[in-house]
Amino acid sequence: MNVQTGQGIAVQRSADHTSGARPTPDELAGAYRIMYMARRLDDREILLKNQSRIFFQISGAGHEAVQTAAGMLLKPGHDWFYPYYRDRALCLALGVTVDEMLLHAVGAASDPASGGRQMPSHWSSPKLHIVSGSSPTGTQLVQSAGCAHASRFLRPDSDEITLVCTGEGATSEGEFWETMNMACLDRLPLLILVEDNGWAISTPVERQSPGGNVAELVANFPGLGRFEVDGTDFVASWRVLEQAIAYVRVRKGPALVHATVIRPYSHSLSDDERSYKTKEERAAEAQRDPVLRFPEWLLAEGVLDRHALKRIAHEVDEEIAKATDRALSALPPPRGSALKFLYSDEVDPSSDQFDAEPHFEGGPRTMVDEINLTLAEEMERNPHMVVFGEDVADCCREESITEVKGKGGVFKATAGLQIRFGSARCFNTPIAEAGIVGRALGMAARGMKPVAEIQFFDYIWPAFMQLRDEVATLRWRSYNGYGAPLVIRVPIGGYLNGGSIYHSQCGEVLMTHNPGLRVVMPSNALDACGLLRTAIRCEDPVLFLEHKKLYREPYNRHPHPGPDFTIPFGRAKVVKGGHRLTIITYGALVQKSLLAALQVEKENGDHTVEVIDLRSLSPYDWTAIKESVEKTNRVLVAHEDCLSWGYGAEIAARIASELFSSLDAPVGRIGALDTWVGYHPQLEQETLPQVDDLVKEAQRLLAY
Repeated sequence: MNVQTGQGIAVQRSADHTSGARPTPDELAGAYRIMYMARRLDDREILLKNQSRIFFQISGAGHEAVQTAAGMLLKPGHDWFYPYYRDRALCLALGVTVDEMLLHAVGAASDPASGGRQMPSHWSSPKLHIVSGSSPTGTQLVQSAGCAHASRFLRPDSDEITLVCTGEGATSEGEFWETMNMACLDRLPLLILVEDNGWAISTPVERQSPGGNVAELVANFPGLGRFEVDGTDFVASWRVLEQAIAYVRVRKGPALVHATVIRPYSHSLSDDERSYKTKEERAAEAQRDPVLRFPEWLLAEGVLDRHALKRIAHEVDEEIAKATDRALSALPPPRGSALKFLYSDEVDPSSDQFDAEPHFEGGPRTMVDEINLTLAEEMERNPHMVVFGEDVADCCREESITEVKGKGGVFKATAGLQIRFGSARCFNTPIAEAGIVGRALGMAARGMKPVAEIQFFDYIWPAFMQLRDEVATLRWRSYNGYGAPLVIRVPIGGYLNGGSIYHSQCGEVLMTHNPGLRVVMPSNALDACGLLRTAIRCEDPVLFLEHKKLYREPYNRHPHPGPDFTIPFGRAKVVKGGHRLTIITYGALVQKSLLAALQVEKENGDHTVEVIDLRSLSPYDWTAIKESVEKTNRVLVAHEDCLSWGYGAEIAARIASELFSSLDAPVGRIGALDTWVGYHPQLEQETLPQVDDLVKEAQRLLAY
């Protein structure tokens, strides 16, 4: 051991245990029961998979000792847990039952972790504070930092901590290092357990971590409690984890426990470890098998005799056999349930509940000013709302805040929020987009309302894994056990001159392609206020796209509509009526479409053009589109992003499929050239859609 600073099983918890002492005989016997049960469940699932009675299996074999110690020392329902897919023994120790694990394995409708939606070993239990796990490696780490942050924010006097577990392979992921950075910067109550079995599928640890020991790599993180232990030794694991947990509970800072374990089974049943492990390597692992070594130690120490060990094994085997029969007779998810809990079943942001009347006050305000005011009003209304991201605070160094003007975002959308609400509610983060979104998700899972900012849409891609695989899926994959009530604000778009490749792009279609994620994009100050307030008050994750060009335009300003003004999602706005052609658009192209419509009408007096601002991209207003196209019989879909595979392609395809009989002309489309936005204004103008492009296409459709 090396210590450095830089209805389940009845478990006797550490509250009943004298700190620093060896586990009691009852605790040791309970630990063996958990470890043996975890291994036998793995074996039973392997048998069921080989019989084609379940559909996947991944084992936690070899990790049981350190996991069991962690589960026995921590407090389910008080502490919080982000396990990974090998943490079977941990979850058993926390209170997940044999029945629940086998219902999960068969994918039963009654599976409490996911309703049959997740692979086995992706546990979830709101009651026990086990947050739904996922398959991507390392993504849970940044979320756990958000959860730990929420503990400090929501319950500052509590000693609760968050445990996050990972294999050593995932420590190569960027999210691991973003988590270490966040945790140490903010001294979060976070315990990171690295279960190092030496293999990331077939890649050995020396090809994952320089030197083969991640604990050495994090040695210089300030305030980090750093512990190493043989994770196949239950008593050693207990003693080290007891110290690490105490370190975090008394708020000294985060801690990392590096536990060396073994993986005596293949990565999963889709893998054959004999392809890359020698007989000698496998034999050496077998010598350290905790489920074989621990009972021999119990015998040698006189804790249990062979009769007691056999009795425990018999009881466990009998319990698993009966639970298997029950699980195999459980019903599968019913047909028609695939869309259930994709979104909140309690708050519908597209409902009339959010169709509020404005109560105007003051003079016209810019879109960015309305965003700023709406954020302030909602922070006043909801004390659990926090705003964070890169450069969103006024001044990180609070002692200087009275001497400087303050930053408040690169576009000033968050100016003054830190000054008004304090640094705990408006703060800067490191430049780490996955960490920003992951932190927000961890907070949201705890019931906070995080409103995070990604500084430019062009830089959102490191967070795409979090958005697509984590944020958008959390409610669905946990069968409504957890939600993700968060907002991600993102400046987007071009037409500003000089933005070039990395400050001018769109790409909203890649976001609308994610079920479970709401996507909106206002074109004016009034809609920005109403849609942002709806985003904040709803219970679904919302990507709120703010077109940079529209922040301070004179034509889209509006008086403030009041502190309770909301606009339902999925409700388009007819910004100009017409009878011969419909233009469907959003964002910066709304104004360009209006100018194009006026020019077309000037040249063709009887050809009036209707312009629809979608405002909400997912969901979108099919009813408004249908009614307009059936009236005008001609339609043009226009957006700023590249034409090929762009957002408008789906709408155009649906119109052609469902409204073909109403059309007097082909469906027209306008978008950017299939290239990047260049630095020189002439290149940008050539690439992005212009008024003349819209006029030309409109005239083609009208002449058809």
